Amino acid sequence: MKILITGFDPFGGETINPAYEAVKLLPDMIEGAKIIKIEIPTVFGRDEEVVRAAVEKHHPDTILCVGQAGGRSGMTVEKIAVNLMEARIPDNDGNQPIDQPVKKDGKNAYFASVPVKSMVEYIKKANIPARVSYTAGTFVCNDIMYRVLYMIDKEFPNMRGGFIHVPYLPEQVLELPDGTPSMSAQMIAKALECALKAIVENEEDIKSIGGEIH
Repeated sequence: MKILITGFDPFGGETINPAYEAVKLLPDMIEGAKIIKIEIPTVFGRDEEVVRAAVEKHHPDTILCVGQAGGRSGMTVEKIAVNLMEARIPDNDGNQPIDQPVKKDGKNAYFASVPVKSMVEYIKKANIPARVSYTAGTFVCNDIMYRVLYMIDKEFPNMRGGFIHVPYLPEQVLELPDGTPSMSAQMIAKALECALKAIVENEEDIKSIGGEIH
C-alpha cells in the first residue's frame, strides 16, 4: 500500500506551517504502507496540480491532506468538503475567490472516503486530543480536500481520500491572546502516524457518535 500525505506551505504572513512540519517527521513506512510526503502550495487550483503530479508519479492507494486550523485545540479529521471557494484572506498567489465553486461540474459536497471515526479513535488512544469535524472551511484546506475527492470520484474510484486539520505550533502563538491552543510538531506527527495506521488497518469505518461543526 502507498499513502500520499500532503502538507501546506506557510500562508497568511506565517513563516511556518504545522501541517508540513509534522508531515516531514513521519516515518517512510507505517504498518507496511509506504508513506510519500510532499509539500503543496496554499493556492487555489495549484494545490491540485501538485497533488495530481504526485498521483501520476506514485499511484497511491490513499491521499491524506493536512492543513492548519489555528484556534482548534486538537486534531480534527474532516468528514466533508463543499463545492465552495470563499476566501477570507488572499491565498499565496493573491487570489481571493468569493462565492465560487471549486468545480463547476462537481457535486455540492463529497464525503471523505478514509475511515474518519477510526482515525479519531486511534489518535485518542495515543492520548492526543482528536475529534470529527463537519466543516473544513472554505479556504484552501477545503479546496484541496474537495479537489482530491472530485479526482477520486471522476478518475480513481479505487483510491481513498481525506483531510486532517491540525492546531498551531507553540511558536506560532507567542504573540497571540492568552489561551490560544497549540500542539508540538512531534505530537502532531504522532497523531498523524496513528491516523495513517487507522487507514491501513480499516477498510470500513466504525459506527460511533461524535463530531462538531466549527
